[in-house]
Amino acid sequence: MSAMSDFLENEILDHVLGTGSYTMPTIHIGLSTGSFGDDNSGTELSGSAYTRKTIAFAAASSASAATNATVTFPTATGSWGAVSHWGIFDASTSGNLLIHGAFAAAKTIGNGDVLRINSGDLTVTAA
Repeated sequence: MSAMSDFLENEILDHVLGTGSYTMPTIHIGLSTGSFGDDNSGTELSGSAYTRKTIAFAAASSASAATNATVTFPTATGSWGAVSHWGIFDASTSGNLLIHGAFAAAKTIGNGDVLRINSGDLTVTAA
């Protein structure tokens, strides 16, 4: 399950209704041990070699789109905890949350572990 952020909902409405334009961003995926909120609340991971990664999706079909390339995060240099949620942002640091959701199952990432999202394993659905 995924949800658009308040920011993205407003940008899309303005674009579609002709009151503003929205430029397609380069998107990055961020991780969390808890949920992100539509208002960009929540706590993204930090430290222990964690960084957001660029992510790419195939064109949407039937109101959903899946990743079309594998995303590999850096090797953790400490504990990241039980990573359970993701957020798609329009910048590699800071920026705006666009879409967020939860993984099917949390994965505990400890020192020396690598989190990988295989191509096709993350799907974003518009409801």
